Amino acid sequence: MAADRPESRAWWIWSAAVIAYLAAVFHRGSLGVAGTQALDRFDVGPAALSAFTVLQVGIYAGMQIPTGLLVDRFGSRKVITVAVLLLGTGQMLFGLADSYSMGLLARAVLGLGDALMWVSILRLVAAHFSARRYALVATVSSALGALGGVAATFPLALALQNMGWTATFLLVGALTLGYAAVTSTVVRDASLGGAQARSGGAVFQQVREAWSVPGTRLAFWAHFCTMFVSGALTLLWGFPYLVNGLGVPAATASVMLSLLIIGQVIGGPVVGALIGHRPECRMWIVLGYLVLNALSWVVLLGWPEGRPPLVVIATAFLVFALGGPVSAVAFALVRDYNPVSRVGTATGVANAGGHSATALGVLFVGLVLDLAQDMPGGSEYRVAMLALVAMLLFGAFRTVVWWRRARAEVFAAEARGEGVPVVLTRHRWDLAKPRQAVTA
Repeated sequence: MAADRPESRAWWIWSAAVIAYLAAVFHRGSLGVAGTQALDRFDVGPAALSAFTVLQVGIYAGMQIPTGLLVDRFGSRKVITVAVLLLGTGQMLFGLADSYSMGLLARAVLGLGDALMWVSILRLVAAHFSARRYALVATVSSALGALGGVAATFPLALALQNMGWTATFLLVGALTLGYAAVTSTVVRDASLGGAQARSGGAVFQQVREAWSVPGTRLAFWAHFCTMFVSGALTLLWGFPYLVNGLGVPAATASVMLSLLIIGQVIGGPVVGALIGHRPECRMWIVLGYLVLNALSWVVLLGWPEGRPPLVVIATAFLVFALGGPVSAVAFALVRDYNPVSRVGTATGVANAGGHSATALGVLFVGLVLDLAQDMPGGSEYRVAMLALVAMLLFGAFRTVVWWRRARAEVFAAEARGEGVPVVLTRHRWDLAKPRQAVTA
């Protein structure tokens, strides 16, 4: 029984941290059902309202590498606690905001707290769980976090209807602030492997070391191209694409969007178990998913008259939803190819890939829509979604490039008699020898 205590303690620590992550996802999506009220409260139009999302995602993406450095230097407990405090403060400010500028400030604070959370969770998982169990725990964490997105839909909408804007956001903000007492006392860090010894002047060297590892570069591009489609659709463009582009009734469109969350909740543990038990299949899963994603867009955008049946749309959205679970392959790669002392930084690098792609996807779709706004019958959305397809193809190309380079490094290490994280089978298309990391 005593031998089980360290593992039991790890699960308690993880549980306290993952509840904080669930709260972060809830706050991230809280504007979705409050959008209509926000238009009236701040007296702005849809374009100005979308700035809340772009600002939030932009801060999230830009903070991933700094977050990795902070976690490696100070540990997950402190960073998660600060994140919870920022989330609660940001949401309370949003509840009190009565001007557009104050609303933007509140969402910026909230976005900063959100940005600190996921990398901290993964660093905690890497420190307390074995490499084999890491992928499963990471994807289960993501799936449970997605439940926060569910709470940010019907329950939050009901609270806004019955309690009003200010009372609702003040309440959820205050509850979040109170949870900081839990994270500061229950969450505990394992050894940081010497990461705390680094001085502030060495942070860029830490990033360069992480970026120079082909496995980290592969993780960045795998994350870039697997999760951004579901992110762009969930955060902003999914509902208008369904209603205005595909002619789906508004009520049905809400159900279709929920598939992006349901697919992640169900698919997360399945994908996590698979990549944990069969690590040699990880990149084949990524490539298979990218093919399915591209084929889904071919069907949606190529359907005659642009109005596919609901079952076809639902199937495509379930495919898009799996991008979140599949993106966890990136974090497994980071865990395998970096020392524990650098896992936080490398995870931040990888996580920046998908969220940068999400921000770019939201932006590019909006730009194309502006250019194609005079096209008839919702066809402007068919053209605008090609921006996501183009990003998908580009990301897939870069993923294959760095997959081959990472594989070459593994074969070279095997030839030198060194231990490797995954035993691979050489194929004719593999590179003969590793190439030096470049800035491409």
